[in-house]
Amino acid sequence: MHIESVSLHHIEMELKTPFVTSASTTKNRELIIVEMKDKDGVIGWGECSAFASPWYTEETIQTAWHMLNDFLVPLVLNKRIEHPNDVQMLFQNIKRNNMAKASIEGAIWDVYAKRKNQPLSKLLGGNKYKIEVGAAIGIQENELTLLNTIEQYIEQGYKRIKVKIKRGMENAILSPIRKHFPSLALMVDANSDYTLHDIDLLKRLDHYNLLMIEQPLAANDFVEHAQLQKQLKTPICLDESINSYHDAFQAIQLKSCQMIAIKVAKVGGLTASKQIHDLCKAKNIPVWCGGMLDSGIGRAHNIAISSLDNFTLPGDTSASSRYWDRDIIVPEVTMNDGFISVPTNAGIGYEIDRKALTAFTLKSTTIT
Repeated sequence: MHIESVSLHHIEMELKTPFVTSASTTKNRELIIVEMKDKDGVIGWGECSAFASPWYTEETIQTAWHMLNDFLVPLVLNKRIEHPNDVQMLFQNIKRNNMAKASIEGAIWDVYAKRKNQPLSKLLGGNKYKIEVGAAIGIQENELTLLNTIEQYIEQGYKRIKVKIKRGMENAILSPIRKHFPSLALMVDANSDYTLHDIDLLKRLDHYNLLMIEQPLAANDFVEHAQLQKQLKTPICLDESINSYHDAFQAIQLKSCQMIAIKVAKVGGLTASKQIHDLCKAKNIPVWCGGMLDSGIGRAHNIAISSLDNFTLPGDTSASSRYWDRDIIVPEVTMNDGFISVPTNAGIGYEIDRKALTAFTLKSTTIT
């Protein structure tokens, strides 16, 4: 591959309903869409999932734009790239900034798959024709809204429900859920809202028969998570802690968790995601694919990686209509009875809705 130009599109999409966590409320989702063209005119697409503020990782839309424009794009322009795996080496001297890196690498994977006339999933080693998905629900205004929202997703066929929790609200959120849905496949996401001082609160979660507790402690608390897991019956799943292969290796070695959520953007791309998947498979640690309030482009990359065989738990890659009145891909991602079909077309398997992309764009630049 010989990359001839890269266009960056800073877009803003309005969520159907605000997404509330213990740390933030998102009403409008800003993203950076990467459009990459090689010398033969093949176009690949990537997505930078940084948020507008650094509540989730240190990256923001503004810092990612700077990194892409001034550092990362120049490293791939007019270079001969034999395989997308080579991008890791090209970026090795730039520390972290994983979401910016993932957006470039994802576009290169798309170009590569289109040049090979193969679905992205197949080139990553995927063997599934459909993936199982769940729904993630932010903190709701009241109990009735929460229960009605869960009921809607159950009726739509989602295979598990994830709810956000925060310190002091555990029982208020979980007790009514278990009362109304005693056999629901249920997990909770704490977004690092607890410390080991809250161990008694966290141990009470064992009563709710949860699939897992996602990221109860801080991102760098590998030792503390290991101490906590010893005292819980419920499996701990790490998310914010897993930003690289080494993080996953460390978590497994220390027995900090029993499951891992892989987020393509957060770990630096599809190559790193596959490496973590393969490590977890070898160590009998099940994985699932986390969501980032993605547009259809990021969603397509998540579908592709989720086709690998150790993604055995339902992921957060739900249908486009779950979040957006209008997505930027055609056809939009759809869900049927809790499953999303893995595209069979070359590359990410979806076309870009140029009119929608233009309508959502705040600013663009092309680098040659």
